[in-house]
Amino acid sequence: MKNIAAALLASTLVCLGTSNAQTTIASDLATPQETHLRNVKQLTFGGQNAEAYFSADGTNLIYQTSHGDVKCDQIFTMNVDGSDQKMVSTGKGRTTCSYFYPDGKKILFSSTHLASPDCPPRPDFSKGYVWALYPGYDIFTANPDGTNLKQLTTTPGYDAEATISEDGKKIVFTSLRNGDLDIYSMDANGKHVKQLTHELGYDGGPFYSPDRKWIIYRAYHPKTDKEITEYKDLLKQNLIRPTSLEIWTMKADGSGKRQITNLGAASFAPSFYPDGKRIIFSSNVGATGGMGNFELYAINLDGTNFERITYSDGFDGFPMFSPVGKKLVWASNRNAKAPHETNIFIADWVP
Repeated sequence: MKNIAAALLASTLVCLGTSNAQTTIASDLATPQETHLRNVKQLTFGGQNAEAYFSADGTNLIYQTSHGDVKCDQIFTMNVDGSDQKMVSTGKGRTTCSYFYPDGKKILFSSTHLASPDCPPRPDFSKGYVWALYPGYDIFTANPDGTNLKQLTTTPGYDAEATISEDGKKIVFTSLRNGDLDIYSMDANGKHVKQLTHELGYDGGPFYSPDRKWIIYRAYHPKTDKEITEYKDLLKQNLIRPTSLEIWTMKADGSGKRQITNLGAASFAPSFYPDGKRIIFSSNVGATGGMGNFELYAINLDGTNFERITYSDGFDGFPMFSPVGKKLVWASNRNAKAPHETNIFIADWVP
């Protein structure tokens, strides 16, 4: 989820109706060590852009961006070549975590616009790196052009980080409705909500496997008295410190939970390879030059065959494969023209 990166990078995403599209750069933007990436192209230019996810037919991307005059994240769509960028959220409040329904007839995202049309206040960074759990977030669906907006969640508190299974039947998301940050599933229409995680701490950013049998997610479970006290104190203020996260997996019904990584770092934004046998994610493990140096990594579901994918200064995160696995899309600071500028990139994937 982009909000994690925002806290870690001390940057936010903003956007309005003006497009930030330009002609994509012709040269390959991969570094020499990035042997899995070929024909890297930049799709957005300027501002903060993140969490770009493919449509089921692989022809479009949905993402959140901040550029122009409005200082809050909004949801945009574009073609995979970067053309036809357009806003599909309301332009009010703050939005996050957008996704296409598999049939292409709806989009899914979270927004605070019903709580207030204004941008919610930024978190108090005097407490260190913290992420705001805006209680005004609820989950919505809309037509791909943003019309026919419908609310799926109505419980008080944070509801966000939603994605949908490849058969279009189930949504998995993160909620604070029971007083802790846990993962829930629900039907695509918002019915039959089921809590899947129960351990104290943050469980979030869930994705279904291609066969819909598994869910991957990021988690922080405080253990010591000091960690538990700090976690609970921040949670009372609708805050979390997202600097220690590991990648986990569980069955779609919430059973069989297993920790995949043990990196002692901020690891997040996991998604599956198209065959469901491997995971790609972002982490600042072994980072030099500050905690904001995130790279993409891959790992098997059993925690073996850990591999670094990107070698670029700054942030690389939110990776997602195209449906057939020939393309990878992600967000990166590479080729930035301003400090903390983050753009969307796409590349041919070399197995």
